[in-house]
Amino acid sequence: MVLMTRWYPLAESDDDFLRSTGIRFAHTVEVPVPPDRVWEAFSADDALVSFTRAITGADWTSPRPFGIGTTRTVTVGQGAAALRERFYRWDEGSRMTFSVEAANRPGFRRFAEDVALEPIDGGTRFTWTFAVEPAPWLAPVLKMSRPLLRKVTRGWADGAARRAISGAAGGAR
Repeated sequence: MVLMTRWYPLAESDDDFLRSTGIRFAHTVEVPVPPDRVWEAFSADDALVSFTRAITGADWTSPRPFGIGTTRTVTVGQGAAALRERFYRWDEGSRMTFSVEAANRPGFRRFAEDVALEPIDGGTRFTWTFAVEPAPWLAPVLKMSRPLLRKVTRGWADGAARRAISGAAGGAR
């Protein structure tokens, strides 16, 4: 018997949600590499999984070249959670933003992430923003977990910086 994954749909997110939701983490990191190297890290075949051991799968489900409408499925913790993402912004080389369409666990109403790159003297400044609106029953848990969630997402941003600096190990194909 084959078990099918149950997916829980989430409401669509937008830029207003990214700016205004109650649970939001924005991490800004400066790296001594040009924006194209940072962009490559975020759009590579091994994006996310090369940033942290917590993300165990990141499968681009759209063909290259990527753009608005690109989809990806991300798995955390060997299947503990999975998200189906759809990019509503894809400004090649400078910014990508997605809204989560569905999760394999209940608890989220909306979820979005935004990565913005800015060239600076000697490198790149990138800001990675995470925005979440939980279901009412999950809200108290996430609010209590804010310090841990901030630390985890900061670790992912730092991992992206290390990946951009070290170059492409499993880059775009």
